[in-house]
Amino acid sequence: MDIGKELVLEMYRKMHRIRNFEQKIKDLTTAGEIPGFAHVSIGEEATAVGVCSALRPTDRITSTHRGHGHLIAKGGDVARMMAEIYGKRTGYCKGKGGSMHIADFSLGILGANGIVGGGIPIATGSALAAKLAKTGEVTACFFGDGAANEGTFHESLNLASIWKLPVIYICENNGFGEFTPTAAVTSVKDIAVRAKGYDIPGYVVDGNDVFEVYRHTSEAAARARAGEGPTLLECKTYRWEGHVVGEGAFISGKYRTEEEVARWKARCPIIALEKAVLESGMLKRDELDRVAQQAREEVEAAVQFARQSPLPEPSEANEDLWI
Repeated sequence: MDIGKELVLEMYRKMHRIRNFEQKIKDLTTAGEIPGFAHVSIGEEATAVGVCSALRPTDRITSTHRGHGHLIAKGGDVARMMAEIYGKRTGYCKGKGGSMHIADFSLGILGANGIVGGGIPIATGSALAAKLAKTGEVTACFFGDGAANEGTFHESLNLASIWKLPVIYICENNGFGEFTPTAAVTSVKDIAVRAKGYDIPGYVVDGNDVFEVYRHTSEAAARARAGEGPTLLECKTYRWEGHVVGEGAFISGKYRTEEEVARWKARCPIIALEKAVLESGMLKRDELDRVAQQAREEVEAAVQFARQSPLPEPSEANEDLWI
């Protein structure tokens, strides 16, 4: 697939922005500066960026508890995201949503979701709305391997197939549902084969190869816009960090080996992208370094913005809520 230089640079920028954002979140949470739980997606950057790079600005996404990367890939403002995670009133949800519930309808971000599989029916409803309104919009639905065993997954794929809805289901299979290996609780080796039961296309994708993810998503989006219905993409990837930052404080023992983590780190999606574009001559080292430095500066500026932002006033507790 012919991908222009500007798009590749933007992919690289967003992957670095995600990596730096997530590393900073990990460090700040460990230091006790950020309240609550944080689930980071270090190592999974290529899936988020590959998918969202193939979407139009007006297309929509639903996300998960591990959703920072999806939001950044769709164009989310890292300063407003950081402020939200800090619980500040300058955040996307005025400090009331926190890490797992950021939304920005203006960017097509229908929200991250702390409920496993909770975003799947929302994405299906979004796709139904787009079909009825004949807008030509596509909805991309991110979920994990654990959600593929939830009833919402099967019910949604069935309806989307029957109604030929413009939705792309993206399973980010990182091999674990919290602390349990996927293989121990899943009846099939590849979740993508479940697409056969709903008579829709299903593909296993290298989730660490941003170009492969982009190609499959582009094809699925074109199919959806043509009225041919949904596609299931299973992106095989890996989270370098634990299920949640600081999990060692409340779980005993290790549920994965150091060798396994090292093997996946050797397949770093950012390094793989660098290697591909440098060997092809599309980009030079100094161009990549400049983009990477900009991403680091953006995240540092976001932290300062969040630190300096005010907390919500107690009188605002019930504002912007449906109760």
